[in-house]
Amino acid sequence: LRVRWQRPRWGAAPPKSSSMLYIVGLGLSDEKDISVRGLEVVRRCDRVVLEAYTSVLLCSREQLEGFYGRTVEVADRQFVEQKVEGLLEDAKVRDCAFLVVGDPFGATTHTDLQLRAIRSGLRVQVIHNASIMNAVAVCGLQLYRFGETISMCFFTDTWRPDSFYDKLHANRKMGLHTLCLLDIRVKEPTVRALCKGIEEYEPPRFMTINQAIEQLLEVEESRGEKAYSGDTICVGLARVGCETQKLVSGPMSELVAVDFGEPLHSLVITGDLHVVEKEFLQTIDLSRACATCEELC
Repeated sequence: LRVRWQRPRWGAAPPKSSSMLYIVGLGLSDEKDISVRGLEVVRRCDRVVLEAYTSVLLCSREQLEGFYGRTVEVADRQFVEQKVEGLLEDAKVRDCAFLVVGDPFGATTHTDLQLRAIRSGLRVQVIHNASIMNAVAVCGLQLYRFGETISMCFFTDTWRPDSFYDKLHANRKMGLHTLCLLDIRVKEPTVRALCKGIEEYEPPRFMTINQAIEQLLEVEESRGEKAYSGDTICVGLARVGCETQKLVSGPMSELVAVDFGEPLHSLVITGDLHVVEKEFLQTIDLSRACATCEELC
């Protein structure tokens, strides 16, 4: 029996619209990190929406609007996951730009958005930019020596997930580095809001490198499989791509006490180090960071 292959239905229909949905990466820092091509697109679009829950830029909406010359709507998680159909309908009749901090595909949410747009018969164009997934190499570790990336969320009194541990352990067994993406909580509804159906939100929270290390050490103590220890060399990265960028390497037990300043933070747990990587890490190790702080004081 011969079965004829058929193209998946969502990709079979040609675009029905002459307008375009642009998914535009903004880079890591501020309004000026957008590419020239991305800026040209944003300035000619009729509607501009900024996704502001998977990550944040280190500038205000007003700064974006002043530089882009366009009104910028801010989309929270509820908009992106439940109300984005309105944007897709709008993109059928006029050009719309959906702005994403970093690169458009740094979060699975945006892959889903593109699929939904294609299913709706929309034309979609993606404009890429830098994200922490490639900019992490600024710390001197080689990108092709990284394993699977993990995400870490804030622990609560009743919820202390450790599913990341197995992935991290597997990376370490293979001698690979691990990039840890740290939790961002923006416009999260309060318990009271969830119970009463009202609109009320928690203050924004951004996990620090210090909090991440504390949680990592707690999980290692609990699991006891020796995936890492307080002596494991890590790299803390803060505000990558900004003028105030801070990079410090050192043992986990010592990095936990370093003040990395304002968000956003990321953490790398190293695997086996190449000689060039070791040499670079020496330029940002904890002793040099402390010496610099003393000089500034």
